[in-house]
Amino acid sequence: MAKEVSVLIGGKAGDGINNAGAMIARMFSHLGYRVFMYYDYPSLIRGGHNFAIVRASEQPVAVHQNRADFILALDQETVDLHQSHCPGCTLVINSDRVKPVDGAPSVSLTALLTAEAAPSIMGNSAMLGAFAKTAGIPWEKVESVFFAHMPKAEQNLRVARRAYDLVQTVRVVEPLHRAALPLLTGNEAVGLGLVKGGLAAYVSYPMTPSSSILHFLAEQKDRFCLKVVHPENEIAVILMALGFAYAGTRTAVGTSGGGFCLMTEGLSFAGMAEFPVVIVMSQRTGPSTGLPTYSGQADLHFVRSAGQGEFARLIVAPADADEAYVWSKIAMDCAWEYQVPAFVLIDKMLSEGTYSFTRDTTDDETLADPLRKGIAMPYARYRDTPDGISPLAFPGTKGAIVKANSYAHDEDGITIEEAPVVLQMTHKRMRKEESLISGLDRYHPVNLLGVPDASTALLCWGSTRGACVEAAGRLGLRVVQPVVLSPFPERQVKEALAGVKRLIVVEENATGQLAAVARQYGIPSDARVLNYDGRSFTPDELYERIQEVMH
Repeated sequence: MAKEVSVLIGGKAGDGINNAGAMIARMFSHLGYRVFMYYDYPSLIRGGHNFAIVRASEQPVAVHQNRADFILALDQETVDLHQSHCPGCTLVINSDRVKPVDGAPSVSLTALLTAEAAPSIMGNSAMLGAFAKTAGIPWEKVESVFFAHMPKAEQNLRVARRAYDLVQTVRVVEPLHRAALPLLTGNEAVGLGLVKGGLAAYVSYPMTPSSSILHFLAEQKDRFCLKVVHPENEIAVILMALGFAYAGTRTAVGTSGGGFCLMTEGLSFAGMAEFPVVIVMSQRTGPSTGLPTYSGQADLHFVRSAGQGEFARLIVAPADADEAYVWSKIAMDCAWEYQVPAFVLIDKMLSEGTYSFTRDTTDDETLADPLRKGIAMPYARYRDTPDGISPLAFPGTKGAIVKANSYAHDEDGITIEEAPVVLQMTHKRMRKEESLISGLDRYHPVNLLGVPDASTALLCWGSTRGACVEAAGRLGLRVVQPVVLSPFPERQVKEALAGVKRLIVVEENATGQLAAVARQYGIPSDARVLNYDGRSFTPDELYERIQEVMH
């Protein structure tokens, strides 16, 4: 059985729980473990219970467990809420705010911080020091992680060392003697994938859980030679992005459901004017404001059908940070190759989860530039072609008048209302979907995982794949994950399901949206396992739910 350990750290907003969890994740990474971190917090500026669960394993992991081997409690609420779910776990407590627990290592954060004249936020460094000693992690490893990843490392280390020296080792986390992997959030992986795909401008209005893409790219804009813009609202976001695209700049926007609602007219504009743009849509629990800081998969139908009229679009739904990197690049390439809007459809679990990242970002693999080939004069922006893809020029191209028209138009971009021309141009735009379906073959749009020849299969999408793969491994099931959700890869999904006698669809929405899409293509499901409380499936929970529908 693989070596594995989970640590939960909890406290109030303002205690630095997310940063503390990230430091624990880095410690495990430096010990050679593969890591996933889940961060749970309410939609409050101050107060409320925050906690992070760091799961470290010999094997790659993309989902947390609800149980923990260690609980680091900065306040009493952490013990009250979590100890009952973790029988036999090791508690490390802040004695200033937590009642004494028999046998639990404890430190007084107030005393430690006073001794070092340190601010209260460094209390989490003391808890990290106490945890490291409790878990038998050598002090030299703690030092290296702090110096590599924490500002004001010297003072933080002095605080951590005081706590380290106050407690005893309870259970040893054995090092694996492997190289540390980089740790990335899903949103950071999306940003890097977009950059790899040639991103030159990122436009966004902050909306959880997509906001950190904006923050990350703004911090890195000089390194990547980016324009990063925060306009006044989401309508301005999409229209500014379309302006960038018209001028020949590879552009992406980021939002969540409520912000995307305001972008739908601009999306239709992109469909009619054939603007390439990437929209990162990170889902949270709705409807309306819903649960702003929790996860869900209830926007698939919305994204597939958003905007008035009919036009081709690409929707990809990666499962983890590695896929988010790869498929964000593919989305950018395809948006420009086929001149369509492309979506990277993710969720809070993926956006804000932290993963060990295994991809090589130095490869030079790129698509051939499709933009300027075949431009003939007189130039027609919407020239009718067999594959529906018109030669693409930008303002300033010598001899070319480059039209952009949201009205029905002819090949030159001149507004028309004559029926034959409307039909001609509609057929031209719709042929792009057939071209896109053919072109996606080179990217392997469907993953086949688990036991490939099992007669029972799980059909899932997005971040639920992590729990599905682990539950399927225990139950001997097949897992089929379409990464591309529009155009739906009908042939590849059916091939992956060949020989399946029982199909169970796993989703985090109340109506089974992927199940409904699959049924449209003649792929019926025998059972659905759904979750829609804002909390993502964990492997143990999903294992039990699948067993219920199998019997």
